[in-house]
Amino acid sequence: MRIGAIEAGGTKFVCGIGNENGEIEERVSFPTEHPEATMANVIAYFEGKGVEAIGIGTFGPIDIDPSSPTYGHVTTTPKPHWSGFDFLGTLKRKFDVPFGWDTDVNAAAFGEAKWGAAKGLDSCVYYTIGTGVGVGIYSEGKLVHGLVHPEGGHVLTRRHKDDTYEGFCPYHGDCLEGMAAGPAIEKRWSMKGSELPADHPAWAMEAFYIGQAVSSAILMLSPKKIILGGGVMHQRQLFPMIRDEVRKQLNGYVSADPIVNGLDSYIVPPGLGDNAGLSGAIALGLAAAAK
Repeated sequence: MRIGAIEAGGTKFVCGIGNENGEIEERVSFPTEHPEATMANVIAYFEGKGVEAIGIGTFGPIDIDPSSPTYGHVTTTPKPHWSGFDFLGTLKRKFDVPFGWDTDVNAAAFGEAKWGAAKGLDSCVYYTIGTGVGVGIYSEGKLVHGLVHPEGGHVLTRRHKDDTYEGFCPYHGDCLEGMAAGPAIEKRWSMKGSELPADHPAWAMEAFYIGQAVSSAILMLSPKKIILGGGVMHQRQLFPMIRDEVRKQLNGYVSADPIVNGLDSYIVPPGLGDNAGLSGAIALGLAAAAK
């Protein structure tokens, strides 16, 4: 099968073609601009490609309720011009194929469950920590939806004792995204995270916030794997620091063996690497085609 895939990010769109094994056969990327200009690029890419379905994993928030009159729209995003945009409808008017539609992080969780670090498991939680913070949840063999979709990047956090930064989230200030996303690191330390040395105090503070989120996910959702992706997590020194924070914050309360003895293989980077989002969009497209 030829499955179209869209990983729609706030900075760039990645489009590609994959097959039923999750293999990415080709891809292209372009900047996220005004919706009309961006979607013109998406449509031009897929025209004549002969795709049998298209999966979309996008930045949110989005409307995922098929019974809603605004199903397929971007909703309250702070990204200029995108709030209220009919993303899915724009593509449906051009391509008569099944569509999978979900958040970028739910897509990544789906891809990791199908082909990556959570392959063979019926649950995982995927955090992306980059320009923003998002959470995808795969539980009991399916992606989690409800009133809307998971928005775990905006949960409130306990402030680090040495942190005086007010937080950058325009909605909540010092939520998880406001304190731990890439822009928070840059604003707090007046330097991009990629420019900070591995032993900089920024990383202990970052691990404190991410460790809180991971601990809460363990207590609330009891997933069989936690996967941490996104640009900030390219700082691989964070993984052992986050695992230590999780041990400290859980304080022996959860006695499951992966927590007690196996955190190194329980809290992990994406098995699909930076392809998690695009592979997840392929998985969404496959699921739509199967229906």
